[in-house]
Amino acid sequence: MKSKSLELLVGLFMAIGLAALFFLAMKVSNLSSLGQSDGYQVTARFDNIGGLKVRSPVMVSGVRVGQVTDIEYDNERYEAVVSLELDGEYRQFPDDTAVSIFTAGLLGEQYVALEPGGSEEYWEEGAEAELTQSAIILEQLISKFLFSKASDTIEE
Repeated sequence: MKSKSLELLVGLFMAIGLAALFFLAMKVSNLSSLGQSDGYQVTARFDNIGGLKVRSPVMVSGVRVGQVTDIEYDNERYEAVVSLELDGEYRQFPDDTAVSIFTAGLLGEQYVALEPGGSEEYWEEGAEAELTQSAIILEQLISKFLFSKASDTIEE
């Protein structure tokens, strides 16, 4: 009798452990919010998105307010079109909000940062951001720095 109750207790413990691991995996991969769709879509156009990926966070003042849901390329305007899903509780972003792509840390993952403007009109479903700033690519900065140093040396 003790053996069966011990086996049942171990089995229950394992089931709880597996459920906790599944929940943790869903949180880490940002898949836990797939069922929730009370948010709204906003698009932004960039010349260069760097290493931005689908499901990258959208942040304001360090607070996550949404995520990137789609990235496409516009063949006519030669720009990347990024679709952002903003959580429903954050519906009061002015329509002159600036959208930028930043990197978390020196070599970390990229995310979209919003900087609210001062307009009294707000983004609605399907709005397109007017003010955008593309990602700063570390390799481009280094090459510009090296090129400027090389041209300074040649002029001297």
